[in-house]
Amino acid sequence: MTNSADHSWTHAGHGLPDSEPSLNTTAIATGLQLPAGFAAIAGDAELGPAITNNLAKVEKKLREAIANSDPLADATSRHLVEAGGKRIRPLLTLLCAHLGDASLPAVVQAAVVVELTHLATLYHDDVMDSAPFRRGAPTAHEVWGNSVAVLTGDLIFARASILVSELGGRALGIQARTFERLCLGQLHETVGPRPDEDPVAHYLSVIADKTGSLVAASGQFGAIFSGADEAYEDVLVEYGEKVGVAFQLADDVIDVTGVKVKSGKSPGTDLREGVPTLPVLLLRKAAVDGDQSAVDLLKLIDGDLSSDEALAAAVAGLREHPVTAESWVVARQWAKEAIDALAPLPEGVVKESLSNFALAVVDRAS
Repeated sequence: MTNSADHSWTHAGHGLPDSEPSLNTTAIATGLQLPAGFAAIAGDAELGPAITNNLAKVEKKLREAIANSDPLADATSRHLVEAGGKRIRPLLTLLCAHLGDASLPAVVQAAVVVELTHLATLYHDDVMDSAPFRRGAPTAHEVWGNSVAVLTGDLIFARASILVSELGGRALGIQARTFERLCLGQLHETVGPRPDEDPVAHYLSVIADKTGSLVAASGQFGAIFSGADEAYEDVLVEYGEKVGVAFQLADDVIDVTGVKVKSGKSPGTDLREGVPTLPVLLLRKAAVDGDQSAVDLLKLIDGDLSSDEALAAAVAGLREHPVTAESWVVARQWAKEAIDALAPLPEGVVKESLSNFALAVVDRAS
């Protein structure tokens, strides 16, 4: 029997490797760039530095949270963190915290929780979708296989659970309900709509669960752990749900029309994998309603898209069909409703930035 003292990892595999360098938040903050829509933050003499510094703390704590002295777990857990990302969810937590006292330590920890939860879902999503790339790098399942990728996602979920448990019972309840919706969204996407269910309504429900729920929790955590007025919580939850749906609608339309190139995800990946997106669902409805161009295009989309030539033809056809413009209208309507939900918030940089972010979500090319 091997003595536990001979193991090179700590209890539950958690702990910094011996070679782990010290992370300097000042250096991290210097390299940070805020995503589109948040220019008002950068231009504010007080809010800008405060949020940038807290984002740097989030980045440092993210790496500490996923670090393992077990070499394999350490490598797989770091994979997506080190690939980068826009950190939109923790940014929303930090921003919304400025409706109260953003200096409270729990604010940063809550921001770490939402990003860890998001990262964990990406490991699982990439396995479900057989995605070869994420953020310009090979996905974890391409490097280590499906089982290791799924278990790494589970491990990161566990780390998020540890951190959220330290924030108290209410935070744990919000996290648990959000996790439930994330799982249900993936399940419902996998099995598809019931025979008596409208496919578009089903699709919107799926992305509300898979994307909107965690964005909503991000803003809510910011309000809760900064001690902001309780009345703001419902506002931020409604905003988060709607802007999350708008974000995913735009993301799916961008991918399926072949504009998205910066992420490393090939144009038309969703088409090739048969992932339902709003343009295709609207195309199917148009075909049922007698649109012959939709019928013809569906024959191509539902055919063999394994060759690059066939995929490019399908992407080009869908890009030019009116359902793509119609999809953008739907996405922008969700963004407008998100902005309208902000009405009860006090005027200022927080409200302005949330509004501008909603507009930026549906005005992007990647």
